[in-house]
Amino acid sequence: MNKYKTLKQHIREELKNPEFKKEFDKEDFFVRVAVQIANERQKQHLTQKELAKKLHTTQQVISRIEQGNQNVTIGLIERIAEVFGKRPTLKFN
Repeated sequence: MNKYKTLKQHIREELKNPEFKKEFDKEDFFVRVAVQIANERQKQHLTQKELAKKLHTTQQVISRIEQGNQNVTIGLIERIAEVFGKRPTLKFN
């Protein structure tokens, strides 16, 4: 038997811990937001710098958002969606 666990196995085990699961789910949300913003920006053929200019912010802020390293407010999500010509939606699971 292999004494090493895969990352997936390790995470599955850790998710049994309620505190870990809570933090994991919180980070998962930010990562999903980041990926959606990055994907839509690329679909719109915008650079991070161009999106930043439209939002009156810096390219560094957009980079941090897309890396999941920047807290985003609902207001900022609305502004980003407006630039994309989209409407943000919220879904509770």
